[in-house]
Amino acid sequence: MKTQTKIIASAAAATLAAAVLASAAPASAAAPMEKCYGVALKGHNDCKAGPGTSCAGTSTVDYQGNSWKFVPAGTCEQKGGTLQAHAGHAKPVPRRS
Repeated sequence: MKTQTKIIASAAAATLAAAVLASAAPASAAAPMEKCYGVALKGHNDCKAGPGTSCAGTSTVDYQGNSWKFVPAGTCEQKGGTLQAHAGHAKPVPRRS
């Protein structure tokens, strides 16, 4: 193998190895998330928006109480949402810590 070919092959291998290592982040590195009801805007829920809906993007009004978004754990109630589905669609009132 020529020196130039060896250099190109080594560079390609190093690039591939770096890409594999970068994409192999452990699952525990991701921040824990929780379902937060009543904070999603119309059509922007993550899943389930009550009877007659199927999944993501199907909420019919802003802040629909039975539709949810994933938020970082511990921040739902600070945003004015709830951890359980509820009736109504009032705009959430963020809580101060």
